[in-house]
Amino acid sequence: MPRPPSTMRRQILDAALRLFAEHGFKGTSLHDIAVEAHCSKASLLYHFAGKDAILTELLTPPAESLSVMREELAALKGDQAVESAVRVYVGLAMRFHLEVKIIFAELPDMLGHPVLAVIPQAVDQLADALAGRSGEPRARVMAQMVIGGVAVTVAAGEDVEPDLMRAELIQGALRALGRPSS
Repeated sequence: MPRPPSTMRRQILDAALRLFAEHGFKGTSLHDIAVEAHCSKASLLYHFAGKDAILTELLTPPAESLSVMREELAALKGDQAVESAVRVYVGLAMRFHLEVKIIFAELPDMLGHPVLAVIPQAVDQLADALAGRSGEPRARVMAQMVIGGVAVTVAAGEDVEPDLMRAELIQGALRALGRPSS
């Protein structure tokens, strides 16, 4: 019995996400994805124009979430911006940990991907919120450290229960930013 198209698309996307995270975008072939998704290469190509189309679909939700984050953080100031930025960023990084791993594995190529054009502005806005809208060099440096530290930590795939990981990332980020955790 054939699987419904939406189920097959999801299986292909899930397989590609796992393989891209494990072997990189360049190190994964369409054949690899088809085998992992338990479908033929022809079926895969029926659903997606190619590997780049699969990557675009995988990276669209995190990119859209970054845009929403930018909007949410834009109106916040000072400590409120810092606390919200930490919580939202940690949540996004954990939710999209495999996508973060894919992006970091092939960073120069990935940042050139059209769907990720939102990243530079989103990171600038996130850094501004994490710094409490301060122009002070220490605040700006610590904000960038939090951005990098959270991304690298979630991409590393540590075997830590998600709620504990989230709590530790938030507490560590707030400490790095010189803020008490609540």
